Amino acid sequence: MELPTFWFVVVAFLWTGYFVLEGFDFGVGLLLPVLSRDEAERGQVLGTIGPVWDGNEVWLITAVGAMFAAFPAWYAGLLSAFYLPLVLVLAGLIVRGVGLEWRGKVRHASDRAWCDLGIMVGSGLPAFVWGAVFADVLYGGAVAALVGGVFSLALFALHGAVFVALKTSGPVRGRARRTAMITSLVALPTAVVALPGIPAAGAKGAAATGWAASPWLWACALAATAALAAATALTWRNRDGWAFTATASSIVLGAAALFGALWPAPLPGLTVAEAASGPYTLGMLTWIGLIALPFVLGYQTWTYWVFRRRLTAGTP
Repeated sequence: MELPTFWFVVVAFLWTGYFVLEGFDFGVGLLLPVLSRDEAERGQVLGTIGPVWDGNEVWLITAVGAMFAAFPAWYAGLLSAFYLPLVLVLAGLIVRGVGLEWRGKVRHASDRAWCDLGIMVGSGLPAFVWGAVFADVLYGGAVAALVGGVFSLALFALHGAVFVALKTSGPVRGRARRTAMITSLVALPTAVVALPGIPAAGAKGAAATGWAASPWLWACALAATAALAAATALTWRNRDGWAFTATASSIVLGAAALFGALWPAPLPGLTVAEAASGPYTLGMLTWIGLIALPFVLGYQTWTYWVFRRRLTAGTP
């Protein structure tokens, strides 16, 4: 495998990890006022992501950093074309981070309410914008961006609701399950529209059409839709662990279809080979990545293992 191809796969892997891990963070923050009724329950809901949310954001930093180092032309083109939406993502992440950090340090209920609002808005805004940006890259136009944004927002909300059901007990757990079922009424129909559009966009300009143009992209898109439907059924049957596995699998499969559609031209008129850094830079990056990545994955695995138990209202 050539180094530009290898690093395209690495960048796709890092973005996929970000969507899976930060996706449930976004969903939990967005659904905070829906899943909790009092201060103890809000603490229970936020406690599900408290130990991991800032570590999950590292995946975004790493993904963007890898793009900058390995594909500077792709990085520059994407950030230039979507400057305002990406500024909104950054603003949302800042507001959410401030809300999560300050919430436990303020005394008055009104101040905590402002923090909760910041967490909700700061979670929902990036969840919508990321879907809109990548849909615009694939298709272009406001309609595609709107569909992509609604889909990613609904998908992450469902992912977050299932995660809360997995990580909590008592009334919050039951409320999270009901919210997951309701959210699926938006996520599933939108998936039927958005996910098949990914391989269709990837087949633009190909000699073949339909399934024959990109069979594995279609397989990923259809499997992602099926995984969402399975997550809904599993939530109905109170199988929280398997439901979370299904939503995570849907994100992974959808991301595989997305980056498969972006290969070999991640931006219009720009191929991966043209966007890549020189062989020496890519070679150095490869050695750095091979040394650093196992430590990052090991640390995150250890973190999730330590904080694996369910939370009850009032759990410190």
